[in-house]
Amino acid sequence: MFNDFSSPIRYFLTRRSAKPRDLAAPGPDGEQLRQILTAAMRTPDHGKLAPWRFVIVGEDQRAKLADVLTSAYRAEKPEAGRLEIEAMEQFAHQAPTLVVALSSPVPGSKIPLWEQELSAGAACMNLLHAATALGFGGGWLTGWPTYNDQVRDAFGEPHERIAGFIFIGTPSRPLEERPRPEYDQRVSVWDR
Repeated sequence: MFNDFSSPIRYFLTRRSAKPRDLAAPGPDGEQLRQILTAAMRTPDHGKLAPWRFVIVGEDQRAKLADVLTSAYRAEKPEAGRLEIEAMEQFAHQAPTLVVALSSPVPGSKIPLWEQELSAGAACMNLLHAATALGFGGGWLTGWPTYNDQVRDAFGEPHERIAGFIFIGTPSRPLEERPRPEYDQRVSVWDR
């Protein structure tokens, strides 16, 4: 078991992300992925704008994604060495399932852009929770590809931004706990 499902709150207190490079087959099948994405869309959304989109990158499209990443990387960093290019190729081939999450704000809406972007982030977190609930591991990565316009253009429109690359699969080894913030360092009581 990757998380403690003995109670709903215990799940949230033990939830962990998986490293995409450690995710192996099987990934979710078509129906499971549909459930995961449907759950992702049940997120706080002021104004009912649905200011996010998801693009599924099939395993048969990973080589094409690697080409997009390496081409964009070389265009931005012509001095890039072999190891940097290989890192882009490896990024594209992690885990059996990949969903690219896009923040897709509604232009001209009275809902502030910040709220729309927060909704996109919440949708990504719901996606990870749904994947875990179905017994998979998930990892949400950003990094260089997230901020490159050429990579973004391969998935979306100029007004959109990549919120992240979400990799899903079966953990090939136990998930590692990481240091968590201390409660008293991040929580205070308002006393003004």
